[in-house]
Amino acid sequence: MSDSINLNELAARESETVEWKENVADIEDVIKTAIAFANDFLNLGGGYIVCGAKQSEDVHGFPMVEQIGLTAGRLKEVKDEVVNTLWNPNKVSPPIIPKVDEIEVPGDPSRKILVFTVDAGQSAHTFKSGKDHTARYFVRTESNTRGATNGIQRELLRRKEQLEPWDKRINQKAEVADLDQLLLRQYLQDMKLWSPSKTLDEYLSDKDKIEEFIPPLLGRLGIGRPLHPKNFSLMVFGKSPIDFCPGAYAIFTLFDGPDRSRQHGEAQWITGSIVEQARKLIELLNIESSIAIDKSSEVANQAKYPKIALKEAVVNAIVHRDYETDQPVRVEVYSNRIEIYSPGGLPYNLDKEKFKKGNAKASWRNQAFGRIFTRLNLAQHQGSGIGRIIESMKEEGCPAPSFEVESESLTCILPAHPRHQIMKLLSDAESEIVIKDYQSAYKKVREILKQDVYNYRAVELFCEINMLLNSPEKVLEFLLANKIDFEQVRPNTLIALSETLSIVKDNRQAEELSKNLLSRAASGRLEERQLVKVAYTLKKLGENKKVIEFIDDVFSKYPNLANGSNLLQQRARAAIDLAKLCKSTILERASSYRIRTKAREDFEKYRQQAERDLNSAFQHAESPIDKEWISKDLEYLKNHPDVNLEKPRQNKSLFLTNLPMDVNETQIRRIFERFGEVYKAHLNQNDAGNFNGSAVIRYKRYEDAFKAFQNRFDLTIGQKKIFVNWKKNK
Repeated sequence: MSDSINLNELAARESETVEWKENVADIEDVIKTAIAFANDFLNLGGGYIVCGAKQSEDVHGFPMVEQIGLTAGRLKEVKDEVVNTLWNPNKVSPPIIPKVDEIEVPGDPSRKILVFTVDAGQSAHTFKSGKDHTARYFVRTESNTRGATNGIQRELLRRKEQLEPWDKRINQKAEVADLDQLLLRQYLQDMKLWSPSKTLDEYLSDKDKIEEFIPPLLGRLGIGRPLHPKNFSLMVFGKSPIDFCPGAYAIFTLFDGPDRSRQHGEAQWITGSIVEQARKLIELLNIESSIAIDKSSEVANQAKYPKIALKEAVVNAIVHRDYETDQPVRVEVYSNRIEIYSPGGLPYNLDKEKFKKGNAKASWRNQAFGRIFTRLNLAQHQGSGIGRIIESMKEEGCPAPSFEVESESLTCILPAHPRHQIMKLLSDAESEIVIKDYQSAYKKVREILKQDVYNYRAVELFCEINMLLNSPEKVLEFLLANKIDFEQVRPNTLIALSETLSIVKDNRQAEELSKNLLSRAASGRLEERQLVKVAYTLKKLGENKKVIEFIDDVFSKYPNLANGSNLLQQRARAAIDLAKLCKSTILERASSYRIRTKAREDFEKYRQQAERDLNSAFQHAESPIDKEWISKDLEYLKNHPDVNLEKPRQNKSLFLTNLPMDVNETQIRRIFERFGEVYKAHLNQNDAGNFNGSAVIRYKRYEDAFKAFQNRFDLTIGQKKIFVNWKKNK
């Protein structure tokens, strides 16, 4: 510092190095500021505290000093308390010796200005306030004095070399057994640092470095003390890093839209070594680096995000994060961007603006991590990560990345390629369908289809919207106008197109095309719900026999679907419609006796198939709503005249099947007596005289039998459902 004090010169300096105290209302504030200047967090060399003056501006806007001064008594009080406190090792540690100057106030010999000059110290200084006697660190940030907490305090101690970097510190809570020796061997081999001539125990040392820039894996806190792993060893080679660092994990979340309102699936919590975490996140993000196809563009295939940018962003978030916080790395994927959140702000020796442009000087928060990731080919040379993110995004044609730098975090935001903004239009169109603004949704989808007629999501939405607008013919017009090559269309989309075309009225071309598309879709591997859609569309087209053939073929190819309640119900409904046609033939007097006999046989065949399928569907249905619809179909089958050859008589007997083999007549009678007086309960036998799993219940009154029949779907013995039908009279 200069030996002579020029107040006007001080007024022109940066405010980080000068503190003006007009009245010195609180002497402790002066002491804290002196501590902050000595700690020199901003590496400015120290600072000045001017008591009895204030900085202002003249009429032209230039800096000037208003010299008020302190009385002799107040000056002595401030000077003595500040100097004595700064010299007192019980108050300030280590003590500080400031330079003190007294400057006369022009025109007022009764007052003087007091100036303390504090040089930057070699060590970090603490101050015990008279209020709570707790030793605290203070620093200057911009033009203010503040307590150094959390990351700032750790950074201050690291700069003063009073605290070893976190990654190289010994973790006293961990033991050598907490390291995964198989993982250690694997990574050493991957880094080409494994020597067959050395045992694994030789690598578990507190003396030998792994390589020049990777310190020993272990350390001890004194001669004869036990060995403990260092933090970097636990994070890279540990069995469970999260046990020793609560924030050592990552969360990966997908969202359907541009904000957090619609989460897609559960968030993935990723644990394990930080190398495993990085690899898993890179793998998940590479899935998001999808390809958009645009045949009209010079670049037909366009990645949504460059994989280089995704990899660098993940590695930076994991390697450079602050591991002394319990917050995890968060990777959030939205429809139009990816955000990668890393706990811990920018290292304090980096310039924020230079960092955002990718040309800040190299700086490692965790040097050991950086070197290991470089050796594992997960990172490039030191300091190149941000520049590579910016450059790769530019080369791919994506918007420039942005970086949100906060005091306790850093977030890298990677916008999607403009071609993928189509996804936003699709999301908006879906939202408009929800609020029934179909015309707006139609316009957005048409805009997408003008750019890409094979965008399957847009085509499916186009079908849905036109069905809602009752204009399915527009889908036919779209297909014909664009000469769609259906070999390029996925089965799900083919089903949606077929379903929409099936409701175009009085148009043979639409009907034939619908059948053709359905046939194409059915030839591929489909999920159960897609198979149900195929059957449903075939039924709408009046192809009931094809529905049965199609579902028979599905059950033959995929036996695991044979109990699918929705497929069984579709087959039953097709059989019911065929039974109706058979009945109309039976009643046609113009038909020959042989045809009517055949019609009666087929009627019974289809009716029985429908009943079997509906009973099986009811048994396997999981949803109460599905059970309700199946019950209605069963009721229709039992009572509707269209599927019954004669009116039901007042039958008092019920035929029971699917009974447990160990049931007895008393149990059967007890279950059915709640509906009325049972006349007889009889267990049926086979030819060998053994119970065959069926029984007959006969009531005294028809009304009671009918009541039991109405409640047939709620009747069980144990976990087994009882199948109930009217007993046929011989």
